[in-house]
Amino acid sequence: MLTSNRASDRKGSSQSNPPRSKKGDGRFPPVKARRFNAGFILTFLVMFAMWLVFSGRFDAFHLILGVISCGIVAVLSGDLLFPIHPDRGLPFVWLRFAGYIPWLLYQIFLANLHVMYLVFHPRMRELIDPKIIEFDSKLTSDVARTTFANSITLTPGTITVHVSAAGKFSVHCIDTESGKPLPGKMEAKIAKVFGE
Repeated sequence: MLTSNRASDRKGSSQSNPPRSKKGDGRFPPVKARRFNAGFILTFLVMFAMWLVFSGRFDAFHLILGVISCGIVAVLSGDLLFPIHPDRGLPFVWLRFAGYIPWLLYQIFLANLHVMYLVFHPRMRELIDPKIIEFDSKLTSDVARTTFANSITLTPGTITVHVSAAGKFSVHCIDTESGKPLPGKMEAKIAKVFGE
């Protein structure tokens, strides 16, 4: 009787405590694999470059402090800034993103001209017609949607108000003309950058 109780206890404990994941079995990547990858290195380099630019101090104390601070940030949030695995072509993604920046700056310039036209137009009150537009985005990843939302907000005349988990965007537009291009070419270019 005692033996059967012990056997049932063992059986119950094995059911309540499932076997732990072995290192490198695919479910939980090892700590080193998660932390010291391309995302970590790129995050560290970006943070340290910003540290050098904004601190303006190049003595040993501030450089060492910068290395330590940037290292901590890179370990804790490297997968947030660079969530794409290196096997998926991270360097190419950033090259495509670098090519997207000039196009975005050009769109910002054009939008500035449009807003300036509205502001200085004699019939400004008639032309400015604020509204909220909504549309479903084809983008699927968080980084692509965030890039899209920020690109919209950076463009004068439009502000991203909300992005749902399903990818539905709510955008405030200063007039009808400012909202016409959305999602359009901007979404297509961002999809190309992140391979979606």
